Amino acid sequence: MPRYYLDLYNGDGLTVDDDGQVFETRERMRREAIRILPDIVRDEIIENDHTAITVKVRDEDGHQVFEASLVISSGWCD
Repeated sequence: MPRYYLDLYNGDGLTVDDDGQVFETRERMRREAIRILPDIVRDEIIENDHTAITVKVRDEDGHQVFEASLVISSGWCD
């Protein structure tokens, strides 16, 4: 089964996944990349009105094969 590396881009910069994870299918990898985004946002201290969290997935050869992002926008209404 192939190993994929889920690198994280957020307000602090890049966090490289050096270990990777094995997934039975590309669809399982896609679901995991999307599933972790809300967990990451919950752990972030959102200090700006616009925050983007992105997971970029690399395959075993280092090629990017998938990307998912979650954007938080906020602002006062008064």
